[in-house]
Amino acid sequence: MSDKKEIMEREDISKENKWDLESMYADIEEWNESYDRAKKLAVEFEKHKDRVVSSSKELLDTLKDQDELYRLVTNLYSYAHMKLDEDTRKTSSQELSDRGLGLYVEVEDRTSFVTPEILSLDEERIEEYFVEEPKLKLYKKYIGDIIRQKEHVLSPREESILAQMGEIGNSPEKIFSMLNNADIKFPTIKDEDGKDIEITHGNFIPLMESDDRDLRIRAFKALYTTYNSFKNTFAASLDGELKKNIFNANIRNYSSTREASLDQNNIDLSVYDNLIESVHENLDTMHKYMDIRKRALGLEDLHMYDLYTPIVKDVDMKISFEEGVETIKKALLPLGNEYMDVVEEGFSSRWIDVYENRGKRSGAYSSGSYDSKPFILLNYHNTLDNMFTTAHELGHSIHSYFTRKSQPFIYGNYSIFVAEVASTANEALLMDYMLKNTEDKNEKLYLLNHYLESFRGTVFRQTMFAEFEMKINEHIEAGGALTAEYLSETYKDLNKIYYGPNVIVDDEIAIEWARIPHFYYNYYVFQYATGYSAAVALSQSILKEGKAAVNRYINFLKSGSSDYPLNVLKTAGVDMTTKEPVDNAMKLFKDLVDQMDELI
Repeated sequence: MSDKKEIMEREDISKENKWDLESMYADIEEWNESYDRAKKLAVEFEKHKDRVVSSSKELLDTLKDQDELYRLVTNLYSYAHMKLDEDTRKTSSQELSDRGLGLYVEVEDRTSFVTPEILSLDEERIEEYFVEEPKLKLYKKYIGDIIRQKEHVLSPREESILAQMGEIGNSPEKIFSMLNNADIKFPTIKDEDGKDIEITHGNFIPLMESDDRDLRIRAFKALYTTYNSFKNTFAASLDGELKKNIFNANIRNYSSTREASLDQNNIDLSVYDNLIESVHENLDTMHKYMDIRKRALGLEDLHMYDLYTPIVKDVDMKISFEEGVETIKKALLPLGNEYMDVVEEGFSSRWIDVYENRGKRSGAYSSGSYDSKPFILLNYHNTLDNMFTTAHELGHSIHSYFTRKSQPFIYGNYSIFVAEVASTANEALLMDYMLKNTEDKNEKLYLLNHYLESFRGTVFRQTMFAEFEMKINEHIEAGGALTAEYLSETYKDLNKIYYGPNVIVDDEIAIEWARIPHFYYNYYVFQYATGYSAAVALSQSILKEGKAAVNRYINFLKSGSSDYPLNVLKTAGVDMTTKEPVDNAMKLFKDLVDQMDELI
């Protein structure tokens, strides 16, 4: 038997540990039949052109047909992208994904006349339509959102052109994904036992968690040296992404890409600015945490490759997937029977693709469509962090489950601004359960360390990402060139600010921007930090108030996009238009840092 730690091929993983995509389409033939039907409906939809607002009935019929079309095409595209993510090397899956995306772009083009035609009708007449056709009231929020963004909607012809550019516009992210997931190959190094281990996206963080510092250094340098050898290609793909977003913002009469992105969910720029300001005001606590880490590890110098290894070394927190599932179930019991019934369904009905295999997309996510199971992709490696990732993605999927069961298709999704709330609330409840169920000082220290790392990774690190994203967008909007050198210098400087004087910011970390897929999501990352802050507030109220808070929370999960995200969160008890949620999260972080300082 070889002593090399091989990554499994997909066929070697058991069925029960793979997601149930066959529940969406039994085979490619069935997918093709649905694809052909969607193509036909897309062509037929053009019968509504120049007639959308000719009567209240026609407006209703148009919106109902649009829902049917998008409901079908999102199912097709969701299946195709998940099929590709199982093994990004497979040409057949690449082709399927391309066809799914191509169809989505075609549908966006063929339906692009709807919004401009709705805007051609004055608001008084639209109100009369709601009276004439009561069933139209279902779409009142949808239509109201269109009217809200009236100054940013173009003519039908211009909207059609932009829609047709969709597939081309996806090229930078597609190039990044293929390079990052399929083509890039990392070196093989020796592990703690002298065995060969191939570095992968899935095992890099577990390697960084090793208590063998020499192993951490080798893995750190091997990964980032590899990225650095592709730095100009990664810079070019990110440059293409940002220029696409700048083009879209300019053509739609926005002053910046940031304004254009946040306006989609009616989020004021002050929410973004308040986050960065609050975190900067509390960087001294992060710097203190780094000092504790350096002292606890007994290091003269703390490097970037020392940031993930647990401070407490004599606690074995290797957790199998099965053990993690049982712990998560116990931790989520405060959420009540209605929530727990869905938890049981998720773990028993093959929602989850559990283990890493060759060619599989890195990381973790929750996906699916309105009519599918809320699927979860993992790359589970028996670590405490992987158990928390499972709880996190389960939160996303249960949020999707409740939304899709409670809302019509038109509101059957939730905005990205609230997307990280349910996932992080699960993590907070899991951590609370684990801290309450240990009497061992070292284990408590280990968990506090993990909780602080959660704050570091989700609030501080994601805010740093958000500031980086804002800076590079502003740089290119001002006419600057997005070179690999500029990106690396900017990223390294921000690391120095956020981690402070107690950390040596190694040169290799400057290229880390190249491996972050979220920089292709157009101002997504700040919502991890705002969502975490909201989740901390909600989880604490659930634990303190019990049933009343749980009821508010479940109603939040069921709200979907039936209201704007800031309003939905206010109803749940959190006002993100103020600095209070982030400031309170920072207070909790300070308390945790002080607790660790006392125990060390």
